[in-house]
Amino acid sequence: MTLLEVVDLRVRIGGATLLDGIGFRLEAGDRLGVIGESGSGKSLTALAILGLLPDEAEVTGSIRFDGAELLGRNDRELSKIRGDRIAMVFQEPLSALDPLMRVGKQIAEPLRLHRELSRRQARDAAIELAARVGLPDPEHIVRAYPHQLSGGQRQRVGIAAALASRPALLIADEPTTALDVTVQAEILTLLDDLVDGHDTALLFITHDLAVLARIVRRVLVLGEGRVLETGDLDRILHEPEHPYTRTLLELARAASFHRQEKVAR
Repeated sequence: MTLLEVVDLRVRIGGATLLDGIGFRLEAGDRLGVIGESGSGKSLTALAILGLLPDEAEVTGSIRFDGAELLGRNDRELSKIRGDRIAMVFQEPLSALDPLMRVGKQIAEPLRLHRELSRRQARDAAIELAARVGLPDPEHIVRAYPHQLSGGQRQRVGIAAALASRPALLIADEPTTALDVTVQAEILTLLDDLVDGHDTALLFITHDLAVLARIVRRVLVLGEGRVLETGDLDRILHEPEHPYTRTLLELARAASFHRQEKVAR
């Protein structure tokens, strides 16, 4: 059964069409990468799925999740799904996390909200999740505030919070862009393992085709709010059809060459 199906999704804000006929589907345990430059509509698509677009946005089309239509639902109805059945990891966890709340409480919040665990149960679960995502000394780190952690540690907190309720769909929006290459690789491996372990469907958004090649099975290429190309990862990497996709491949290969040159020096 299809878990998520987006059909002819169109978004207009202030008279401008920002998404124009976006469509794709995800099965349980599937992995789809969405790639494109800034302004291509990647993050806007994710926000539309979560019902987080601004009030002035005009949205048409269909977004069906687990057989139920999401478009047209009010915020109260969608809040029962967000953080529970659908969760999201953001690009910059420092802005996504509450700076005044200890990270353990932020990891536990989805469990308190959607699973109605007691404070003690939620705290124990937060420590277990912190350990599962590789945070050092989890009993100590859950008492820390976001600013006391490194960028990689904050991203692990965001992943732990997103996966706390074992969502059916995880949306990861540029989750490794702000991290150095070593930490980026660790986060991708972590996401790979956790998604596999829970049979979670993954919608992974990035501008970097080399990153996608490490974690997804299918690719959706966006440009100026439209789907330019879609297909299996292997076909996209070796037989791209659209000139834009070929340009992305050339950029990825050039970036890889420069990284290898730096290592050689």
